[in-house]
Amino acid sequence: MKTATLNRKLQQLYGGRVTASAEDGCVVLRGELDDWADVVAACQLAAKKNSTHHVLNDIACPNAKDAPMRLPPDEDRSLDGDAPDVLVIGGGISGASIARELMKWKLDVLLVEKEADLALQASGRNDGEVHPGIDLGKGSLKHKYIRRANRMYEDVCRELDVPFSRVGQYVLFQKRALFPLIALYAFWRKHHDGIEDTVLLSGKELLRREPQLTTETKFALYNPSAGVVCPYGLTIAFAENAVTNGARVALNTAVLDMTVEDGRITAVKTNRGTLRPKLVINAAGVFAEAVAKMAHDRFYSIHPRRGTNSILDKKTGAYLQSIASVKDLSVHGKTHSKGGGVMRTAHGNLLAGPDAVETYEKENTETRPESIRTVFDKQKTTLPPLSECDIITYFTGVRAPTFEEDYVIEPGRRTKNLIHCAGIQSPGLTTAPAVAIDVAQMAVALLQKTQAVEENPSFNPVRKGVPVLRELDDDARDALIRENPDYGEIVCRCEEISKGEILDALQSPICVPTLDGIKKRVRPGMGRCQGGFCSPLVTKIIAEFLGTELSDVRKSSAASVITYGRTKDGEGGGAQ
Repeated sequence: MKTATLNRKLQQLYGGRVTASAEDGCVVLRGELDDWADVVAACQLAAKKNSTHHVLNDIACPNAKDAPMRLPPDEDRSLDGDAPDVLVIGGGISGASIARELMKWKLDVLLVEKEADLALQASGRNDGEVHPGIDLGKGSLKHKYIRRANRMYEDVCRELDVPFSRVGQYVLFQKRALFPLIALYAFWRKHHDGIEDTVLLSGKELLRREPQLTTETKFALYNPSAGVVCPYGLTIAFAENAVTNGARVALNTAVLDMTVEDGRITAVKTNRGTLRPKLVINAAGVFAEAVAKMAHDRFYSIHPRRGTNSILDKKTGAYLQSIASVKDLSVHGKTHSKGGGVMRTAHGNLLAGPDAVETYEKENTETRPESIRTVFDKQKTTLPPLSECDIITYFTGVRAPTFEEDYVIEPGRRTKNLIHCAGIQSPGLTTAPAVAIDVAQMAVALLQKTQAVEENPSFNPVRKGVPVLRELDDDARDALIRENPDYGEIVCRCEEISKGEILDALQSPICVPTLDGIKKRVRPGMGRCQGGFCSPLVTKIIAEFLGTELSDVRKSSAASVITYGRTKDGEGGGAQ
């Protein structure tokens, strides 16, 4: 859309309160609007799919003021003067997979994450689906990476010892009149867009495979290549493998500012001192635009989008063995959301969600009743036995889309030693392994302009995870317990987690000795009681491992206190 045409439309909609101009390869929107929804709508009007001309949002919205970025509580000089070859900003799936890929070269790589653990934002707050790409047409970066990355998952997850299953995805249609149109769509996706596993099934065949799905289904699109993985487990595994190959990870480390001289980043200020990296990779999620601004290379905007998922008791896992959702043309073709669904997770629970709600709050992950209600009202049409009564927990993540609804994966446009890996939203978990390869190659190419970069012949792609006791047969379990009796002491009954597994997690390459850190690594507290019984025991094990008081152990961040001190004293240590 030409700028003059765009400005006429903006004038009609907003009465001259917003104007657009073409500047330096971007469309910049300026002005002031009272409602965040209008800001998003104006910018989406200016956006063009599959375009390198991004929309920059400079519209003021006094009624939509986000809180300042949460910062780690600690300040020290532990990283002051550190000069890594590559500084990766962001400990989500993008940053972790890129760090691991970079270790295939002889490089000093430092990953910084402002949170107390990896995958605490969008990478740990999504449904874990490995997408087939049925909703993606040619021309986008999402499409470029989706099939290539999807095919990598068996090998990647085998190397990293992360559970992965190809369970298949069904998209259900309840109007027979739509069949010719959807058949044409399926043909086009299969033969033009390369989604080669796309097939059409009758409602009868669908119910033979998944008897609990709605009997109202007339036909369905099926993609057997869809899979499920634990998103935070995979992120942690990427980072741990990077560390065992020589990378460094600094948690509770926030990027605060940058110094840019002659088009190059010369210094990066953090709460742990000033770094002087040769190259910076921006994988900062919802804060990618802020990092781009610090680096004097802002040419895109991020508009946060909330999505809420609910996890159901494992008994409901018998209802469904795959991924399923009902769809109609009212949402068909929207690139920002396939409308959520129901799926059996990598750990055997059912998951319902997510929804998609625009927000200006980058870090507000509260779960709202209306989101759960919206998800269940829709997904009960997919899986009638679905019930809110079976929810054992729920969570909300904030995604980081651009207004073009596509990724930004490219070197800096004005800043020479910078690479952006931004705008990563669904299917970002799926595409991460393939994106990481390209970003690492970009990084090596940039570094080779000023230094020699050699391949790392000692790179080991294999990461051995903690033994999963509940999945072993009796003989293997007995042998493990004989070798280490701690595996015979069950701490979490719901998930059958032993003390030995918890101690293994505390001795992992990236130790995060918090209740949530251990929960994410080996699952105590993930079951029906959500830690109601095992949390005190896990806290005690952590305290004993660290040689500290129970009151020093935290739930997640330094501010999440579990106990405040002793209430009784006496022989044997008293109680807390």
